[in-house]
Amino acid sequence: MFLLEDDLQACLSTLQNGGLILYPTDTVWGIGCDATNEAAVAKVFSLKKREDSKALIVLVAEEESILEFTNQTNIKIFDYIKGVHQPTTVIYEQAKGLAKNLISEDGSVAIRICKDPFCNKLIKLFGKPIVSTSANISGYPTPLIFSDISLDIIEGVDYTVRYRQEDTTIQQPSSIVKWDTDGNLIMIRK
Repeated sequence: MFLLEDDLQACLSTLQNGGLILYPTDTVWGIGCDATNEAAVAKVFSLKKREDSKALIVLVAEEESILEFTNQTNIKIFDYIKGVHQPTTVIYEQAKGLAKNLISEDGSVAIRICKDPFCNKLIKLFGKPIVSTSANISGYPTPLIFSDISLDIIEGVDYTVRYRQEDTTIQQPSSIVKWDTDGNLIMIRK
């Protein structure tokens, strides 16, 4: 019999060993790895056949983690995050403590506080942020349910979460926002 705890433990072991997981997030299914492990991040780019100059999203469990992995001081951003009720990724300037190949050339990083119970618990147990990028080859459509994920992706990860594989609720990618240097909100993806 399948237990959610088994998925969590298998994910933890995989992440700790630098492997890739395929897992449900608060948006679409994602390919994940330890966001502080450069070799693991490189595996994600390779699996997706994606240029490593394109940014990936990082998931954290709570607001305090943003301060740990960025030099963010604009309080407006934290007020904004508290007010949004849909999954929203924020691009932060001055990333730190993450894999170098995860940080954009301009020093920024895209971070989302993940409120999905499974992901949130996994991130807390792991004790580090986790990469989250859609479970597709670069250039192909984002799979909105598990059964839309290609075999190349499923066979290319080290562990596939069983939890929510049967869920046919259509999910959408997160909104993406950032603040410009003048403190104005810029909507990148609604």
